[in-house]
Amino acid sequence: MTILSQILEHKIISIVRGTELQHMLPVALALHAGGIRLIEVTMNTPGALEAIRLLRAEFGDDMAIGAGTVLDPESARAALLAGASFLLSPSLNVETIRLTKRYGAVSIPGAYTPTEIVTAYEYGADIVKIFPADAISPSFIKSLRGPLPQIPLMPTGGIDLDNIRSFVDAGAAAIGIGSSLVPAKWDITTDSLEQLTHKAAQFVRATQ
Repeated sequence: MTILSQILEHKIISIVRGTELQHMLPVALALHAGGIRLIEVTMNTPGALEAIRLLRAEFGDDMAIGAGTVLDPESARAALLAGASFLLSPSLNVETIRLTKRYGAVSIPGAYTPTEIVTAYEYGADIVKIFPADAISPSFIKSLRGPLPQIPLMPTGGIDLDNIRSFVDAGAAAIGIGSSLVPAKWDITTDSLEQLTHKAAQFVRATQ
């Protein structure tokens, strides 16, 4: 199974931002226990490259590890060399897309307007991230799918258990879930990790 097909099958990419390196593996294991198979470590997380190496070594092919908030080709190359198999950006940078595809990884740049979305796809994006999704409704995704059915869309930002099903039903190919699943700052304990597993399972069920 390719990384792209994994993303399209499992749909949910759990965004991990701000988690300390020492907690990264317990958090990832809790997510995995809840059914999450795609994790994005944001590049503005301290120790992001070390975290990507750690998770890639731990999970192998059992969980796809990507890098997020990749703003330029230099950051993209560093993340790919650390073991990231897919890269996400909040914005559209053509050179970042090109470098990502040169390394054979999955490119998921951010875009918002139809022009940006088509431009990203023409330059090689595998999926286009619609960000921030909390400024739109699921009907926005449905409307885009009309003239652009060939472009997989991934709404990200502000998606939670109350609205995720609506975005899936509207045609989202994948969903980026951030602080509604893994907060940037929280007390990581045995109990909170168990709660994380439970919530992860709820998100997974909501997409099935």
